[in-house]
Amino acid sequence: MPFKPASRSLLLLLASYLAASVASAGSPQAVAAATSSELEGQLRALIVGFPGTVTLHARHLESGAEVGIEPDKPVRTASTIKLPIACAVAAQVAAGRARWDERLTVSAASKVSGSGVLSEFGDGETISLRDSVRLMIVVSDNTATNLVLDRIGADAVNDHMDSLDLRRTRAMRKIRGDGTQLKAATGWSRAGLEPENQRFGIGSSTPREMTRLLGMLADGKVVDEAASRDLLDTLERQQYKDGIGRQSGSMRVASKSGSLDALRSDVGIVWTPQGRIAIAITVDDMPGIDYSPDNAGNLLISRLSQRIIAELR
Repeated sequence: MPFKPASRSLLLLLASYLAASVASAGSPQAVAAATSSELEGQLRALIVGFPGTVTLHARHLESGAEVGIEPDKPVRTASTIKLPIACAVAAQVAAGRARWDERLTVSAASKVSGSGVLSEFGDGETISLRDSVRLMIVVSDNTATNLVLDRIGADAVNDHMDSLDLRRTRAMRKIRGDGTQLKAATGWSRAGLEPENQRFGIGSSTPREMTRLLGMLADGKVVDEAASRDLLDTLERQQYKDGIGRQSGSMRVASKSGSLDALRSDVGIVWTPQGRIAIAITVDDMPGIDYSPDNAGNLLISRLSQRIIAELR
């Protein structure tokens, strides 16, 4: 059969297809995907041999480039749940259901052991709602957290997360204290009473949902711009910088960390020379108990964060 030259319309269609393919391969989205894949490999190499379970997600807030390792896996939040709690309080105040200047009373029943300073206050002392939230974030005060949850309720936290379409971020109950002096579990949310959620303790989330919440804060979309800015400023003053902020140098970091016997977690935003990066990392199932700043989980979070900051564009 003799060869028939292709029609002009067919040649034009083929040329258009090839041009589109080349453009797609060189597009920012394609380049970002390749970069993220390479970065994921680097992060997994850092985790090889580590005695624990690591989940993470990071997103460059300007470019949209992201990287993750099981980013949608529900994890125990430990004290990082205090960030969603603080966001919910700001929403309650904006709606007129609470006031920043109202006073909360410290009592023997409200005090729990662990991080913070309010457990040292005398019974009957009062503190404003605003200062309770600040202590809850800046020094991760457990008693302050329980005072806040007594005031607004854990269900209000989850309702606010629902309004932000963060439906896997759940406050479960009040804090019982640390391992030396645990109180009975109280202040349950509806989610916390579900049997499948008992394993999470005070809260659960996913790395991706935490970076989404941080992105909303950075964009002024948690309640409003003023409330978002105030929450970010408070996160920036957090005194525990053993993970994401460990080697940040002069870069601005707004973060909230968490710790349990077998767990270290950190969520935060880093203002890098290449733009803002939201990071959420959880290290769980570690075999040893070490509450020093050099806990192996803290050191791993720092190494992973530094690689993300250096490579994510």
